[in-house]
Amino acid sequence: MRLVTPFRREADTRSGSYYADGAASRPRRPALTGDAATDVCVIGAGMTGLTAALTLAERGYAVRVLDEREVGFGASGRNGGQLIAGFAAGMDAVRGQLSGAEVQAYWDMGTEAVSLTSGLIERHGIACDYAPGHIDAALKRRHVTELEATAEEWDRLGYRGLELWDAPTMRSRVASDCYVGGLYDPFGGHLHPLNYTLGLAAAAEQAGAVIHEHTPLEAFEERPDGVEIRTPQGRVRTRWLILGGNAYLWRAVPAIGRRIMPVGTYIIGTAPLGESRARALIPGNEAVSDLNFVLNYFRLSADHRLLFGGRVSYSRVQPRSVAGAMRRTMLRVFPDLNDVAIDYAWGGYAAITANRLPHFGRLGTRTLFAQGFSGHGVGLAGLAGRLMAEVVAGQEERFDLFARIRHLPFPGGHLLRTPMLVLAMAVQRMRDWL
Repeated sequence: MRLVTPFRREADTRSGSYYADGAASRPRRPALTGDAATDVCVIGAGMTGLTAALTLAERGYAVRVLDEREVGFGASGRNGGQLIAGFAAGMDAVRGQLSGAEVQAYWDMGTEAVSLTSGLIERHGIACDYAPGHIDAALKRRHVTELEATAEEWDRLGYRGLELWDAPTMRSRVASDCYVGGLYDPFGGHLHPLNYTLGLAAAAEQAGAVIHEHTPLEAFEERPDGVEIRTPQGRVRTRWLILGGNAYLWRAVPAIGRRIMPVGTYIIGTAPLGESRARALIPGNEAVSDLNFVLNYFRLSADHRLLFGGRVSYSRVQPRSVAGAMRRTMLRVFPDLNDVAIDYAWGGYAAITANRLPHFGRLGTRTLFAQGFSGHGVGLAGLAGRLMAEVVAGQEERFDLFARIRHLPFPGGHLLRTPMLVLAMAVQRMRDWL
């Protein structure tokens, strides 16, 4: 038996979101009332849950999706929009736990996450401003060495097309004096994450899935023939339960919440720069992220703004002025934007794991979860949804490969784990400065 108790809702800043302001239209999706029965119930209407729902509905399963807020409310609708291959940790983190062939399979699924995303966009005609290309940016010589090692490892794993850039090349591709090198991946990219998520919801509904917004999970109990789920106004009896709420379920489901940490991350959007000025900053229109542990990331929007993110808060205490704090960081990278106004500033929670690898697993026999994408969620969340759908359909091997990776709980228990993480991250920030 698994019991979920009501939990204190975390605060988010969304009112100033560029994505929310430019979101596609959405239908009204009423809350669940009364009793319902279904093959699969999905908790969380983000990229993870909706990809699972779409995949299963297309296979003929009856699917209901429940979300406490609305489609794309969490990280799926407010993240940096960067589609990045691989994982936030190197493959050495899994080599001690998997065989050589399994390590290759694990890696291949990390790259499949990218092609899955672009394929869903194309197949369902999702208008989300998708643009190809991602750049890892080196701020110091140590980072260049790390990029060289990454390129070598990815090549050994069969990933082709990467380009190592020296300092002059990097300055020609990103108009900043901060960077001394880069690693270009033509298969990464960037997109409008909220519109992508809304597009997944529309495709899932067209395939037959039912989505209920404003329907928080109150409790669930696994039984021999399935799972019973309680919400404030109804119940769902389902053969399978998929937990896809990530950072927004950490308090509600302590059994998995101990192994992730919700962290705040923040983004600003400038006023429109005009096409020529915007393209002068990033001529190839790639997404860019630096190699600091507490990193910055940025890209251009379809209407020629700079969207600049970073300023991770491991304490989950929001900066007094998101716009002011992020603007100062942006100007260290692009000082020539000093005359440009900030039109948007927003933030929200993403989930990290201690080893920075995604955490997949089961609670009982018919409850699946995936969480802790650690900054790579635009691709890995969709992969997680696909793999959980495969388990429901009787194909468990790929999901189980991820589930075998060990994930330790964050130390310190309920009261001390956040202060302990803040202290550890302070050490990492000091290393970033060196």
